[in-house]
Amino acid sequence: MHDTRERLSLFWIFALLNYLYADVIALFAIAGSRHPFEPLSPWALMGSAVLMEIPIAMILACRLLPFRANRLANIIAGGVVTLVNGFLTFVPPLAGWGRPPAFAEYLFFATIETVCTSVVIWQAWTWAGVEAAVSSERVVGNPGRPIQDQGTPI
Repeated sequence: MHDTRERLSLFWIFALLNYLYADVIALFAIAGSRHPFEPLSPWALMGSAVLMEIPIAMILACRLLPFRANRLANIIAGGVVTLVNGFLTFVPPLAGWGRPPAFAEYLFFATIETVCTSVVIWQAWTWAGVEAAVSSERVVGNPGRPIQDQGTPI
C-alpha cells in the first residue's frame, strides 16, 4: 500500500474502531457496576457525536478530497481528535480534576488512539504532492497503462 490516501483512510478506520470498542467496554463496565451514574447532558451527547463523526467523515475524505484539501483536513482533524482525546484521557487524572478513568483498558485504548491520530498528522504533514500527482495520473489517464519514465514516450 503505497498510496497515502489509502494509508490515511486505513489509519482513520483503525482509530475509529478503537474509539468504538473502548466506548463499548466502558458501557459494559458502567452497566455492570453497582453505583448509579448520572446520564450525560444533551450537550455532552451532541459533543461526543460530533467528535465521533470526525473519524467517520475522514475515512471518506481521505479518498475523495483533492491533495491540498485532503492534506489540510487530515492535519486539522487529526490534531483536533488527538488533542481532545489526549486531554480528556490524561489531563484530568494527572491534574486531580474529578475522578480518574475507571478502567485500565480505557487508558490502553486511549493511548493507541492518540498514537494512531498522531501518525495521521505526521503522514499528512510529510505527504508530498508528487505522489498525489502520480496517483491522479494513473487513475485519470488510463488505469491499465503503467506510468512511464519522463523520457519514454507513452
